[in-house]
Amino acid sequence: MAKLYFRYGAMGSGKTVDLLKVAYNYRERGGKVLIFTAEIDDRYEVGKVTTRIGISSEALVFDEKTNLYKKIKSFKEKFDCILVDEAQFLSKKQVLQLSDVVDYLDIPVICYGLRSDFRMKFFSGSLALMEIADKIEEIKCICECGRKATVNMRVVNGVAVTKGDKILIGGNSSYKSICRKCYKKYTHS
Repeated sequence: MAKLYFRYGAMGSGKTVDLLKVAYNYRERGGKVLIFTAEIDDRYEVGKVTTRIGISSEALVFDEKTNLYKKIKSFKEKFDCILVDEAQFLSKKQVLQLSDVVDYLDIPVICYGLRSDFRMKFFSGSLALMEIADKIEEIKCICECGRKATVNMRVVNGVAVTKGDKILIGGNSSYKSICRKCYKKYTHS
């Protein structure tokens, strides 16, 4: 029985490494895997899922207009698994479409993404996945203090910021995975 999974973690937790490992395991057994990633994520290359350690794979891109159920159903071949990177950028409607892939096409879907933004607010895709996924798994990451990192702190010119656009890829910002206590230390001082 197919399921909809949401595997989330802070930046640097190894979400994309895990996605590529799952894809490899399916393919090694002769399985067919379809990988999606957000078109908005152009850090490395559009249409490619790339880890910070340099491992990558081709992927189909989705944007806010993509009907994922129709796209997946349009293929003549049957897939053994659908993998979605940067799932935080999905809309609620797209998450429901992925649940249709599970329920009507009987294909497992595993989504990987961030739970929340730099202000500790849910991304719409992540919230929808938290609401309807069959299984939710946290991929853990460690803060500089040794605690579990749960927050993606945005840093601009060496200073933690709590205001700005929800989505900012590239530019003069960077992100640091930290625990809630350290986030408070950096943003309330």
